[in-house]
Parts: sequence; C-alpha cells; structure tokens
Amino acid sequence: MRTNVYVDGFNLYYGAVKGTRYKWLDIRRCCELTFPRNEIHEIHYCTAIVKDAPWDPHRSTRQRTFIRALETTGVEVHYGSFLSNVVRMPLANPGRRQPRTVEVIKTEEKGSDVALGALLVAHGYQGRYDAAIVVSNDSDLVLPIRIVR
Repeated sequence: MRTNVYVDGFNLYYGAVKGTRYKWLDIRRCCELTFPRNEIHEIHYCTAIVKDAPWDPHRSTRQRTFIRALETTGVEVHYGSFLSNVVRMPLANPGRRQPRTVEVIKTEEKGSDVALGALLVAHGYQGRYDAAIVVSNDSDLVLPIRIVR
C-alpha cells in the first residue's frame, strides 16, 4: 500500500527528541519498521528554521545540519517561518509589590502545520497515496485528517 508520511517537525522535536540523548531519527526507516506492510512512498517534513539566541547562538546551524541529513534519506522539507516578538504577559503569581505583567520574548512557529494539512489534503485529492501517516500531536490537524478520511 503506497503510504505517504507527513511530519510536524517542531511537534516531533519538542515531543520526542528535546531533552533526550537522541538527536537523529531516520524517519523512513522508523516508518518501515513500524508499518512493515506499507510501502513508504513520500515523506514530507514541515518545519521552520529557528532563530539563534544569545544563550544559544548555534541552534539554527544545528537544525540546518539535521535537515540536510534528513534530505539525504529522501525526505522533502517544507518551510514555514519562525517569529520572535517582545510582548507583555501577565505573571502567574505576582507578589504584592511586584508588577502584574512582564516583558517576555515570545517565539512562534507559523505556517508549517498549515502546510502539512494542505499537503495531506492536496496529495489525497491527487491520489498520491493509498494511506497516510501523520506524525504530530497538533489538534489543528484534526480537520485535514477528517477530510482525507
């Protein structure tokens, strides 16, 4: 059965990799072992390039290295964007003499979950797969998954 795999890169990283000693995952091989009756046809990895930070000036370099390695296994990468803004947010438990809000750096990944959902629906409509595997825990993908089902 021709099977396409759609991976939410940030969800995979923050849900299964960050904080572990594991820094590499051969997505194709993992899917072949997990779904031995399926022919893994296409793998689409949706992500955004993180921005470097003063406390970690090389994180975008590490991510780009990881993505180049993924591409050597036939994974097609689709990019959203990564935004950082200074915003004022409320403190959870301000003291009596503390301000109620503070300025924080808010980072958001934009567009990669939309790309994943759009690819899933478009490829289904085009007949590019018989089955699809979605690697994510993002509830924003519920509707595209319902559509293709």
